Amino acid sequence: MTAALDPTVVGFFEPGSPEWHAARAAGIGGSEIAAVLGLSPYESRFSLWHRKKGLVGPVEESEPMYWGKIHEPGIAARFAELHPEAVVSPSPTYAAAGRPWQIANPDRKLYGDGPLELLEIKTARDADLWGEPGTGQIPVWYRCQCLWYLDVLGAQRCHVAVLVAGSEYREYVVDYDPAEAELLRDAGARFIDDLANDVRPDIDGHSATYQTVRVLPEGLDDVNVEVDPLLVRRFHDAQDSFWEAEDELTACKSSLLDLIGTGHRAVVDGSRIATRTVRDGQTYSLLPARTRRNAA
Repeated sequence: MTAALDPTVVGFFEPGSPEWHAARAAGIGGSEIAAVLGLSPYESRFSLWHRKKGLVGPVEESEPMYWGKIHEPGIAARFAELHPEAVVSPSPTYAAAGRPWQIANPDRKLYGDGPLELLEIKTARDADLWGEPGTGQIPVWYRCQCLWYLDVLGAQRCHVAVLVAGSEYREYVVDYDPAEAELLRDAGARFIDDLANDVRPDIDGHSATYQTVRVLPEGLDDVNVEVDPLLVRRFHDAQDSFWEAEDELTACKSSLLDLIGTGHRAVVDGSRIATRTVRDGQTYSLLPARTRRNAA
């Protein structure tokens, strides 16, 4: 049995529109719950809290976000073509029954002979964080999103259709898990309480936190500000460690590029380690397969 069987329809909104942002302003959407848990590569709990407070603006549309929006209809059409048994329908924005702050914006709803199912549509630069098609092996922040939507709509299954590298279509399935849904729900409720009580999250190492701190103060006062010597020592130690790690990383990248030569990828036992990109005949970058969110 799912947690909510009678969600409220908030309205139909174009994703990214002012109306869409307004509908989510006082709540937590599926693409935001991973940030609440510290699992999002794009947003931190700190940055999300400040956005919900109106202290910083909405996330600006990036190139991946733009192209994901452009490709969405085509990916949905491909899913519909492969699943003629399902009626693929656009979805409004929902709020969970009894929890108006739990917001759901599923990409599509699926109607057929059985119960309601959902469809989420994604694009990916590569398949490194995606497991075997047909499984639930998807990036954790997308799993959080699917479970959030299933919990709001009282559905049991969410299909995930992803276009990898612009040409490889894959499908995955996330089934409702009551224990995981409860964990997400409880975390969301605590975050809403923190917003209401002005309990600011701690500063962490997420890049989104740093970007938020950067834009919060306005103007420049020509004054000196005394800071804690322990923080200064921590700052200097981190600087030294960063410079040492940066030198070692540069040496490793140079060695990898030297070994790759005119090749495309560095692999170990068939698993990609890094990809070499070329522009105007010369190496432009070396992109690691391992990211901060899959380093464990």
